[in-house]
Amino acid sequence: MGEFFGINGFQREPEGFLSWQHLLFVSLLMVCAVVSAILFARKFKNKDEKSKNKVLIGAALVIDILEIGNIVFLCIANHNPLQWVYNNIPLYLCSIMLIALPLAAFSRGRLREASLDFVMIFGMLAALVGTYGAGNNYSCYPVLSYINVVSGLEHVISGFAALYIGITRMARLKKENMGFTYLILLSFCLAAYLVDRCLTGEFAGRNYMFLMRGDGTPYDLLYNLVGGSPVLYPLGVVLLFVLYVSLFYLCFYMFNKKRVRVKQNSAA
Repeated sequence: MGEFFGINGFQREPEGFLSWQHLLFVSLLMVCAVVSAILFARKFKNKDEKSKNKVLIGAALVIDILEIGNIVFLCIANHNPLQWVYNNIPLYLCSIMLIALPLAAFSRGRLREASLDFVMIFGMLAALVGTYGAGNNYSCYPVLSYINVVSGLEHVISGFAALYIGITRMARLKKENMGFTYLILLSFCLAAYLVDRCLTGEFAGRNYMFLMRGDGTPYDLLYNLVGGSPVLYPLGVVLLFVLYVSLFYLCFYMFNKKRVRVKQNSAA
C-alpha cells in the first residue's frame, strides 16, 4: 500500500506513456465507463427527468468526493495545507467537470440546460485526453499508483456522464442556450488565466487550461506555431475551444436535420 500511494517515493520505474500497461489500464477504464453509460441509459431513457438526473447526481458526488479525498491526502502527505494550489484547482480542461457536472446535476433552468450541453460536449474529450493522452502522468508515475488510478477514475466518470446525457437525450443543444455554453467556457478560461497570472513564487507556473504553454500536450503545436507569444497563444487556445463547441453544435443540427428528413421520407 505504501508503494501504491508513493508515500516514501515510488520504487518502481514508470512503465511509460503509451506502454502496453498504460494502454491496457485506461482501455479497461474506458470500456467500464462506456458499458455502464449504455446500461444506465437503457434503464432510465424512458423515465422522467428527475429519475434520469439521479444518475448524474451520483456521478457528480463520486467525482467530487474522489477529488476532495485526493486533495486531503496530498496535503497530508506533503505536510502542506496549500498543496492543492499546485495542481488541484479545478481549472484544467479535464478538471472542469468537477464543477460542470455538479452544475448539470443540481442547477435549474437555462444554467442546467447549458451545463448539460457543456458536459456532453467536453466530457468524452476530457476522458480521452486525461487517459490516453495523459503523457505527464504515465511518464512520471507507475500505472497502478494512487495518482493514476484516481485521475483515471475521475476522467472516465466525465466520459460516462457525457455518454449517458447524450443517449438519454438530457442535453437538447438548443440554439438559445449556445450563449450560456460559451459563457461557461469563457468564464473557466478567464478564471484559469487570472489564476495563472496571479500565482507567484512557489505556486507559479501552473498552466491551468494550458493557457501559458503547451506543456507536452497537442497544444505544443499551437504554441510553436505562434512562437510562444504570450498574447496570441492563449487567444488561440480559447479560439480552438470555441471552434470545437461550434462544430459540435453544427454537427448535432446537421444530424438532426438529416434524421427529420429520413422520417419524413419514410412517412411519405
